[in-house]
Amino acid sequence: MTRLYIDADACPVTREALAVARELRIPCVIAGNSTQNLERSVRATDPREPRDPRHPDRGFWVRVLQVGVGADSADFAIVSNLTPDDVVVTQDIGLADMVLGRGARAIGVRGRVYSPLTIDSLMLIRHEEKKVRRAGGRTKGPAAFTSEDRTRFRTNLRRLLKAPHDARASHNGQAPRDGQTTATSPNE
Repeated sequence: MTRLYIDADACPVTREALAVARELRIPCVIAGNSTQNLERSVRATDPREPRDPRHPDRGFWVRVLQVGVGADSADFAIVSNLTPDDVVVTQDIGLADMVLGRGARAIGVRGRVYSPLTIDSLMLIRHEEKKVRRAGGRTKGPAAFTSEDRTRFRTNLRRLLKAPHDARASHNGQAPRDGQTTATSPNE
């Protein structure tokens, strides 16, 4: 059964992701470091535990997973709990790469679904841009976040959560399902 993980470190669509999870009755885990107020997007009426402990992946509930302040702490906490049925919301390409490597699915905050077909090139671009910055150069940052980005995110997240996931399809070179887009920018 699918669970939705939200990498809440600087995530502008936490509320939208929770709304889609509520609508589709998908369990949700919000992960972030302890310096953030991760509870701010969770409603007081949201269940914090599964209603039926024998079937924890049935129905909506939300758990907050606070991790240490260390670099990538939330990423590793998410990856260590993933199953191939899960979906992760992140703007971190490195985390998206690890998610895909575990056979799960990842979506960026602008609604682009990450694909095993393109993740290696995105990682290469990220690496090259990091080298430029370390050498004192500058790289172009992401475009301003828009209402169209939020709409695309909600639409594609809903589609991704509703679609059955076949882990084999993710790793044998098949293209994403109809209606899904793949990430093309490392600056997401």
